[in-house]
Order: sequence, then structure tokens, then C-alpha cells
Amino acid sequence: MILCIGNILTPEQVVRIREALDDGQFEDGRKTAGWHARLVKNNEQMASGSAQAQELRAEVEAALTGHPLFQMAVRPRKMTPLIFSRYRDGMTYGNHVDDPVMGRGDNRIRTDISFTLFLDDPDSYDGGELVTDTTAGEQSYKLPAGSAVIYPSSTLHRVEPVTRGQRRVAIGWIQSTIRDPGQREVLFDLDTARRQIFDRDGKTDEFDLLTKSLANLQRFWAEV
Repeated sequence: MILCIGNILTPEQVVRIREALDDGQFEDGRKTAGWHARLVKNNEQMASGSAQAQELRAEVEAALTGHPLFQMAVRPRKMTPLIFSRYRDGMTYGNHVDDPVMGRGDNRIRTDISFTLFLDDPDSYDGGELVTDTTAGEQSYKLPAGSAVIYPSSTLHRVEPVTRGQRRVAIGWIQSTIRDPGQREVLFDLDTARRQIFDRDGKTDEFDLLTKSLANLQRFWAEV
């Protein structure tokens, strides 16, 4: 399942984060790429060790994990530290698939879901589309600032070259309590349906049955 989620960050948060990134220290993005991804990766990433970077990560992570649609779609168990990436003129990231396992020691996680949270307005730069390769063909994403796209980490994808302006995003990876993407989609659909019933009719018998089924399916499938 690929899902776009709007308004994860408020306009005020977006402005404040962009100002912080303007003052931040960036380094070669190939530093965090696998041996083959380095061949096609050309971007910059905010240095992760600064107090400023840690504060930005905490703010964005709180906005993501506090968003109900994000929770419904990914059902997170663990998440990697966020990376703030920057693409300027000519920068790109060619076709690649994300590493299946990231981190070290007790911080290792299986990457089930990847996400890109856009921080710049789409009309402020040219190019820079996230392109995913799916069974329905290639799909392109260039979302409003503060919005995110989530997709299975098994997806082949790329970032088109930026030809004007700059593209700044926050990216990360999630290990879900529900490993199988098909099962996650079933749970997402059930959760969406029961919430729609509740919004329309309140706590009905139908709502209770859907809630029971949703809870029991999670008991069957969850890895915790």
C-alpha cells in the first residue's frame, strides 16, 4: 500500500524547520548509503550529531507518530532516526531499494515501510519527484510541504534530478508490528470503515463488530 498523508506538519512548523535547515550543517549523503546505492546517490544530509538536528528529529517524529492516519497505516514498532536530506541543482538519487535491515546491535530494525515527508513547496523547485516502480507502472510524488508519502521498503524507487531550487525532505524507515503489507492494508481498510461508521452513526453494533474483528486480526498477525 502506498499512501499520501497531508498536513502532518503545520505551516508554522514547516517554516520553522526550513529556517533551521538553512542554518544547519550538511554532509555528503553517500555516507549513509549501501555500497551499490552510493553509485547513484547524489544529495546532502544534515549532520546528525548536532543538538539542532536532534531537536528537529524529535519535533517531526512527534508529529508523525501522533498523526492517526500514519498510525493506522504503519502500526509502528520501531523507527530509525530521521534523516533530513537536501537536493540542489543537478542532485538526484537513482533507482535503488532500501536496505532490508538498518542499524546496529540492539538498534537494528527490519525496514517494512519507508516514508518521505516533504518540507518545500512543490512550486519552489523543479524536478525532485519521488518515483516508485509498482505493478501498475511508475508513480510520481511531489507533495505539498508538510505532507508525506509512505510505501513498502521493498519498492524500487528513485528521486528525479532537481533542476531549480532545492528539495528538502525528512525520510525514515519503520518496522511495523504487522510485517506483511497485505495484512496491513486489510487492517487499514477495516479501521477506516469502522471510523466512518462511528462518525456517521456513533457506537453502533456494526462498529463494535468491526472493532472486535480489527482487534482479533491484530492478535493473529502482530509481532511484538
